[in-house]
Amino acid sequence: MNERAVESVEDFAARARSWLAQHMPRAADGVGGFKGARRDDDEELAHLEHCRQLQRLLFDGGFAGICVPRAYGGQGLTPAHQAALNSEVRGYELPDTQVPTMTPCMSVILEFGTEEQKALHVPPILKGEAFWMQFLSEPSGGSDLAGALTTAVRDGDEWVLNGSKIWTTGAWWADWALCLARTNWDVPKHRGLSVFMVQIRQPGIELHRIEMLNGSREFCQEFLTDVRIPDSLRIGPVDEGWTVVGRWMYHERTVAGGSPYVTAPAGQPAVQLDTTGGPPALLPVLQGLGRAEDTRVREQIGESLALGLVGDALTAHVAEQIRTGAATDQWAALIRLWHGVAAVRNSTIAFELAGANAVAWSDEERRLGQTGVRFLMRQASCIAGGTTEMARNAISERVLGLPRERRVDVDVPFRDVPRSSSPH
Repeated sequence: MNERAVESVEDFAARARSWLAQHMPRAADGVGGFKGARRDDDEELAHLEHCRQLQRLLFDGGFAGICVPRAYGGQGLTPAHQAALNSEVRGYELPDTQVPTMTPCMSVILEFGTEEQKALHVPPILKGEAFWMQFLSEPSGGSDLAGALTTAVRDGDEWVLNGSKIWTTGAWWADWALCLARTNWDVPKHRGLSVFMVQIRQPGIELHRIEMLNGSREFCQEFLTDVRIPDSLRIGPVDEGWTVVGRWMYHERTVAGGSPYVTAPAGQPAVQLDTTGGPPALLPVLQGLGRAEDTRVREQIGESLALGLVGDALTAHVAEQIRTGAATDQWAALIRLWHGVAAVRNSTIAFELAGANAVAWSDEERRLGQTGVRFLMRQASCIAGGTTEMARNAISERVLGLPRERRVDVDVPFRDVPRSSSPH
């Protein structure tokens, strides 16, 4: 037996600590982890190449895919080993492409893909050679994933996809996507869906980039016109995609914390205050302005740090409950809801601390100025990764067992469900 299969968590952590010190670059801010700074296109592409290199470093060092089976290029270890690595990586640069590439996309492939699909697609992900996105939301669907109108029609050994997806962050530079499509209109909406792996750069896919309030153009809308893909790229059985989506949504909620597939610093708030304008990064600036000793400022900084501590404790508890079977995977909605609400509060605290500098700023006060832009964008944290409204629904119905909302589309063929006409 390979001795690493039984390597203790303590030995693994010591080995990771030594390897990181020798091979991984230190973060300039001393914090490390994922960065969310806005860049122009050339800077973004250069950053992505850097992420590929960082991911390849982790792979070559034996620290990529800690919980991924070795047959697909991973380490075949446990969530405890991943947690140990997370406790060691603080202060080092990390590739911020692990989300959504590794979770939820790779997670879905590992759970529902065939052996051939896993062997073909997981190793390039772990090596940093392939970035994945989600073709999930649609212009007419809102949070109703089961109401997908993008269709996939069987044509021999191929499927022909037509429709539109939206709010796909980074689709303009990504390589692959998981796509939810309707394969049967004659059954209730949850029963006629299938999931496909789609190569983004191919004939029939047109990308439009959407400019956000803060100037970012990372969000994209995709138009699929007679896109042909082989049946070998279908994930799970035909018309049973809702089963896949259930776990897909679980893994998307773990983006807020608790995923065994993502390497990120332990003890770090899910809302990274150093990049969203939160108090820890602002503290040196506030000290320079002579405000760091102000009682109200200290209270707000304390509140922000407390939010991070509570979020870490909640994430650890819920993840452990799910891993041990003491709770269903629906409990991940608790993590999603908490971090969405905490992100809004952190952005508000940063805005209040910045004061007038959040509205108009000089070059020397640029960091304070960015808090104003992030304040305007704060609600995005309650939308990305599944809305907090949907998380509340999942908690009320599937965790607390409260009555479900009345639906008029139960047991009705999807083609007969009334729908307003699409503006597109």
